[in-house]
Amino acid sequence: MKTDWNTDQYLQFEDLRTRPAYELLNRVAIDQSKKVVDLGCGPGNSTELLRARFPSAVISGVDSSPKMLDEARKRLPHVTFSLDDIATWKPEEKADVIFANASLQWVTGHSDLFPRLMQCLNTGGILAVQMPDNLSEPTHALMRETASEGPWAEKLSEAVKSRETIGSSADYYNWLADQSEVIDIWRTSYEHVLADAGAIVDWVKSTGLRPFLGPLNDQERQSYLEHYLGKIKQAYRPLKDGRVLLTFPRLFIVAQRKL
Repeated sequence: MKTDWNTDQYLQFEDLRTRPAYELLNRVAIDQSKKVVDLGCGPGNSTELLRARFPSAVISGVDSSPKMLDEARKRLPHVTFSLDDIATWKPEEKADVIFANASLQWVTGHSDLFPRLMQCLNTGGILAVQMPDNLSEPTHALMRETASEGPWAEKLSEAVKSRETIGSSADYYNWLADQSEVIDIWRTSYEHVLADAGAIVDWVKSTGLRPFLGPLNDQERQSYLEHYLGKIKQAYRPLKDGRVLLTFPRLFIVAQRKL
């Protein structure tokens, strides 16, 4: 069962989710751009950054979620947003910047995808990508563990395999090298201070937990979340003031197409 994104849930942590997009954009070394694409734009929080950075450019957002696009259109009514599968997306004309913040981790086949996206850029154009690299973190390991242990194990067998581990830094360098003038790759591990273990569950409900909750009925979903929360409480112990730290590694890639 495929479910659409919950925009309210996603935007509950908007500032923290937008910070990586802001830091990615700061490393995009291009002053003038005529056409900018936000690939996997979500509710438009990253598109808003692009609008401010490139005020004279034609900016468009692409996403596969109708609800996310509705939210983006409300936020930025003068930007063009379109419904499309980012795995197969191809622009009508080449772009100067393709920006993909926390979206390409949902797409498989990166060895083909990244070179293809480079071909969608004008000479000197920039591909800027940020992807969560957290499948080994307790948040995600415990999703899979909870799915495998409960009465819903058969229903969730596909969900356990729903996201591929992203490649190494060397992988992305090699996939981009033939077409790139400059490649900048770095990893950042954020330490998000959240209210408690329940806030961690709220964070991942709108992202990583979606494939696990979607196939379940209401009763199963509630039971799954109770079991998952119990494990999260054990993995993320309260700090001195009762809050918790959510460690969140992310991979950043900025590549400029050959001049």
